[in-house]
Amino acid sequence: MHKPATIRDVAREAGVSVAVVSRVLNDGSGPVAVATRAKVVEAIERLGYQPRSAARELLQQRSTTTIGLLLADLANPFFARLADRVVWEARARGVHVLLLTTQEDPHLEAESIETLMGRSVGAVIATPTGGNLDKWRRLRELGVNVVLVDREIDELSCVDIVAIDNELSARTATSHLIGLGHERIALISGPLSTSTGRERVGGFRNAMTEAGLGVSDLLVRAVPFRGDSGSDAVAALLALPTPPTGLIVGNTAQVRNVLRRLQQSPVTVPDDLSLIVFDDNPWTELVSPALSVVRQPIDMLAVHSVELAVGRLKGTLTEPAKRIRVEAEFVQRSSSGLRTS
Repeated sequence: MHKPATIRDVAREAGVSVAVVSRVLNDGSGPVAVATRAKVVEAIERLGYQPRSAARELLQQRSTTTIGLLLADLANPFFARLADRVVWEARARGVHVLLLTTQEDPHLEAESIETLMGRSVGAVIATPTGGNLDKWRRLRELGVNVVLVDREIDELSCVDIVAIDNELSARTATSHLIGLGHERIALISGPLSTSTGRERVGGFRNAMTEAGLGVSDLLVRAVPFRGDSGSDAVAALLALPTPPTGLIVGNTAQVRNVLRRLQQSPVTVPDDLSLIVFDDNPWTELVSPALSVVRQPIDMLAVHSVELAVGRLKGTLTEPAKRIRVEAEFVQRSSSGLRTS
């Protein structure tokens, strides 16, 4: 009696990946070239494969020793350090890590998720771009446990989440500047398509409102993580008829671009502009003046994420999806000072 054909047999016969076969079997889950689809269908017919078993097969084949790590941008020091710590924590638990990056591109993210579907990882730790809801749901349907770290997707309630309390962090930074006498404060955040961007803008606005201060939309700049948009945002803020006396950079990837533009301007920190950045780099206390920072607990993000991912794939954690919030630490240094004008 012949052993029933598997989805891997179909992929091998058609000369494609398991992810491609899965897309053919689940029409609408991703693009497949017409010729490729025809090859897969022919292989299914030749082997007598039963498509209904695809999800069950992939679930049974999930590894208990490998997790996927899908991060937004390794050029961003925050994610580079997060990746390093996740790998360290996973190895300490006898688990391998398959690392992919999306470069903040939803299309690359979609391709990466499909790759993970075909690599039989048992769990995935990811910082999502904010899109591809159907892809993430499909990954869960295939039995892959998902832990979202740093960012979350509101519509995806079936996954674990480990994130910084961004609203509180932005509120704390804003309140610090208000306490120093600043009333015209600006914020450069990440895109509002990300939960971190929305939460930091929300915390900033809440702190300003509670202090009885208005917030002009001109003072809130949500910019992409990649490129030189942080520099452009600073230039626009300094060019306002009444420029801000305080600035919070809530976009970690743009901190260096912001500092470069400030160094090229006649503005003096903190005499003309008090500055706070979301960052956790050793160099922030070595520049002059030393930067006041919101220190993000990268180690704790990694530890909690790996514990959840490994617990799920090993079967030692069976309770419903968990949401873990960790608090960032505000560190005051010389770049934030009393308002002088």
